[in-house]
Amino acid sequence: MTTSNLMKVILAMALSASFAAVAAEPEMSDSDRIARYRDMISDGNPADFDEMAGEELWKTAAGPSNATLEKCDLGKGPGVVKGVYAVLPKYFKDTDKVQDLESRLVTCMVTLQGFSEEELVKKPFSTEQKKSDITLLTTYVVGQSKGVKMAVALKHPKEKEAYELGKVIFNYRAGPYDFACSTCHATNSVRIRMQDLPNLNVKSNAQSAYTNWPAYRVSQGLTRSFQWRLNDCFRQQRFPEPKFISETTIDLTMFLAVSANGAPYAGPGLKR
Repeated sequence: MTTSNLMKVILAMALSASFAAVAAEPEMSDSDRIARYRDMISDGNPADFDEMAGEELWKTAAGPSNATLEKCDLGKGPGVVKGVYAVLPKYFKDTDKVQDLESRLVTCMVTLQGFSEEELVKKPFSTEQKKSDITLLTTYVVGQSKGVKMAVALKHPKEKEAYELGKVIFNYRAGPYDFACSTCHATNSVRIRMQDLPNLNVKSNAQSAYTNWPAYRVSQGLTRSFQWRLNDCFRQQRFPEPKFISETTIDLTMFLAVSANGAPYAGPGLKR
């Protein structure tokens, strides 16, 4: 058994024991049990290992240009990672675009390290067989914003436009089920199976939901980025899967990130 698989087995055993202990509480509601369970497993997030791996990637020369990412400007100046996730997405003058963290990392990997964007976006998400460099880098960067209050600006016209488009996308109904993001996330007290669905039109819910992604998914044994989360939501709506770092996903991220303004970032999170 590999070290990775052994860690998954140990973690699964620990989580099973935690859930059994919570389930034994007779007077707790299902929602309270799930909240208690999450509290019990909150220490020792496996995403910490991905954060360390991402830091090593950030500082290691790579690509055709044999360069590091230490001159990458993520929104607070070249090389600055502290607090950057709390101000993203934002408008970048050099690309004339509103970019989220993952799209900005791709820009830096192309311009600084010489990678091909076409190759980078082909397989951007981690699998059991291979972890994604972009996801590892994302996990490292978001970890440097822990405790920093979300403060995504709407100053530039393109930032305002992205926010308004994101709001439209959030409420746009289509597909074989006539679903929208708002179908699941604009109603109180609903859930899918054992998963509570936050009403993202409520400020506190939007803050709590957004600030815990990216997150380690215990059921998958992988750290998942926010772009992955959006893609999975589109899949569940039976929409076509969006292209990685598409304007659609960035606009939707802008809408959700602004909704979370004022809350301290708490990720990488830990999910079931």
